[in-house]
Amino acid sequence: QLHLAESGGGSVQAGGSLRLSCLVSGHTYSSSCVGWFRQGVGEEREGVATTVREIGGGYYADSAKGRFTISRDVAKNTVILQMNKLKVEDTGMYYCAAVSFPACSRGRWSRADVYTWGQGTQVTVSS
Repeated sequence: QLHLAESGGGSVQAGGSLRLSCLVSGHTYSSSCVGWFRQGVGEEREGVATTVREIGGGYYADSAKGRFTISRDVAKNTVILQMNKLKVEDTGMYYCAAVSFPACSRGRWSRADVYTWGQGTQVTVSS
Protein backbone atom coordinates (compact mmCIF):
# COMPACT_ATOMS: atom_id res chain seq x y z
CA GLN A 1 0.00 0.00 0.00
CA LEU A 2 1.22 3.48 -0.87
CA HIS A 3 1.55 6.02 1.93
CA LEU A 4 2.05 9.76 1.58
CA ALA A 5 2.97 11.96 4.55
CA GLU A 6 3.13 15.75 4.32
CA SER A 7 5.07 18.15 6.49
CA GLY A 8 6.14 21.79 6.44
CA GLY A 9 2.92 23.74 6.55
CA GLY A 10 2.50 26.79 8.72
CA SER A 11 1.66 30.48 8.82
CA VAL A 12 3.41 33.19 6.90
CA GLN A 13 2.79 36.75 5.79
CA ALA A 14 1.99 37.57 2.19
CA GLY A 15 5.15 37.67 0.12
CA GLY A 16 6.83 35.05 2.26
CA SER A 17 7.87 31.48 1.52
CA LEU A 18 7.09 27.98 2.74
CA ARG A 19 8.48 24.58 1.86
CA LEU A 20 6.29 21.51 1.94
CA SER A 21 7.61 17.95 1.91
CA CYS A 22 5.89 14.70 1.04
CA LEU A 23 7.46 11.44 2.13
CA VAL A 24 6.49 8.61 -0.20
CA SER A 25 6.61 5.14 1.34
CA GLY A 26 5.13 1.70 0.92
CA HIS A 27 4.45 0.53 -2.64
CA THR A 28 6.41 3.39 -4.17
CA TYR A 29 6.58 1.67 -7.57
CA SER A 30 2.91 2.60 -8.00
CA SER A 31 3.53 6.32 -7.56
CA SER A 32 5.42 7.53 -10.60
CA CYS A 33 3.53 10.83 -10.70
CA VAL A 34 3.21 12.70 -7.40
CA GLY A 35 1.72 16.11 -6.97
CA TRP A 36 0.31 18.71 -4.63
CA PHE A 37 -3.29 19.78 -4.36
CA ARG A 38 -4.89 22.40 -2.16
CA GLN A 39 -8.31 23.21 -0.84
CA GLY A 40 -9.48 26.47 0.65
CA VAL A 41 -12.52 26.74 2.88
CA GLY A 42 -15.65 26.29 0.77
CA GLU A 43 -13.62 25.67 -2.37
CA GLU A 44 -12.97 22.71 -4.61
CA ARG A 45 -9.75 20.79 -4.20
CA GLU A 46 -7.43 21.78 -7.04
CA GLY A 47 -4.12 20.56 -8.35
CA VAL A 48 -1.14 22.86 -7.93
CA ALA A 49 1.84 20.98 -9.37
CA THR A 50 3.02 17.48 -10.28
CA THR A 51 6.30 15.76 -10.97
CA VAL A 52 7.40 12.41 -12.32
CA ARG A 53 9.56 10.95 -9.59
CA GLU A 54 11.87 9.04 -11.91
CA ILE A 55 12.81 11.97 -14.14
CA GLY A 56 12.00 15.15 -12.20
CA GLY A 57 10.79 18.36 -13.72
CA GLY A 58 7.40 19.79 -12.97
CA TYR A 59 3.98 20.67 -14.31
CA TYR A 60 2.11 23.60 -12.84
CA ALA A 61 -1.31 25.08 -12.59
CA ASP A 62 -1.49 28.67 -13.80
CA SER A 63 -1.85 29.90 -10.21
CA ALA A 64 1.51 28.35 -9.31
CA LYS A 65 3.62 29.25 -12.31
CA GLY A 66 6.52 31.55 -11.51
CA ARG A 67 6.05 31.22 -7.75
CA PHE A 68 6.06 27.51 -6.86
CA THR A 69 8.66 24.88 -7.66
CA ILE A 70 8.15 21.14 -7.32
CA SER A 71 11.16 18.88 -7.00
CA ARG A 72 12.10 15.48 -5.64
CA ASP A 73 14.82 14.06 -3.44
CA VAL A 74 15.26 10.57 -4.81
CA ALA A 75 17.46 9.35 -1.96
CA LYS A 76 14.87 10.40 0.61
CA ASN A 77 11.80 9.39 -1.40
CA THR A 78 10.49 12.90 -0.92
CA VAL A 79 8.62 15.33 -3.15
CA ILE A 80 9.05 18.98 -2.24
CA LEU A 81 6.94 22.03 -3.01
CA GLN A 82 8.79 25.31 -2.59
CA MET A 83 6.31 28.16 -2.43
CA ASN A 84 7.54 31.73 -2.84
CA LYS A 85 5.75 35.07 -3.10
CA LEU A 86 2.81 33.61 -1.24
CA LYS A 87 -0.56 35.32 -1.48
CA VAL A 88 -3.51 35.33 0.87
CA GLU A 89 -5.43 33.29 -1.71
CA ASP A 90 -2.84 30.50 -1.37
CA THR A 91 -4.29 29.75 2.06
CA GLY A 92 -5.69 26.25 2.43
CA MET A 93 -5.01 22.63 3.23
CA TYR A 94 -2.30 21.22 1.02
CA TYR A 95 -2.37 17.56 0.11
CA CYS A 96 0.24 15.32 -1.40
CA ALA A 97 -1.28 13.01 -4.00
CA ALA A 98 -0.40 10.10 -6.25
CA VAL A 99 -1.73 11.12 -9.65
CA SER A 100 -2.57 8.86 -12.56
CA PHE A 101 0.32 8.95 -15.00
CA PRO A 102 -1.67 9.99 -18.11
CA ALA A 103 -2.83 13.09 -16.23
CA CYS A 104 0.58 14.05 -14.90
CA SER A 105 1.56 16.63 -17.51
CA ARG A 106 -1.91 18.10 -18.04
CA GLY A 107 -1.38 21.22 -15.95
CA ARG A 108 -4.91 21.03 -14.62
CA TRP A 109 -6.12 18.28 -12.29
CA SER A 110 -9.11 17.23 -10.27
CA ARG A 111 -9.86 14.68 -7.56
CA ALA A 112 -10.66 12.13 -10.27
CA ASP A 113 -6.97 12.09 -11.27
CA VAL A 114 -5.82 10.99 -7.82
CA TYR A 115 -5.74 7.47 -6.42
CA THR A 116 -3.95 8.09 -3.10
CA TRP A 117 -4.02 11.11 -0.79
CA GLY A 118 -1.91 12.23 2.12
CA GLN A 119 -3.51 13.62 5.26
CA GLY A 120 -2.78 17.24 4.39
CA THR A 121 -0.92 20.14 5.95
CA GLN A 122 -2.32 23.60 6.60
CA VAL A 123 -0.90 26.69 4.93
CA THR A 124 -2.09 30.08 6.13
CA VAL A 125 -1.03 33.30 4.45
CA SER A 126 -1.96 36.54 6.16
CA SER A 127 -2.00 40.04 4.76
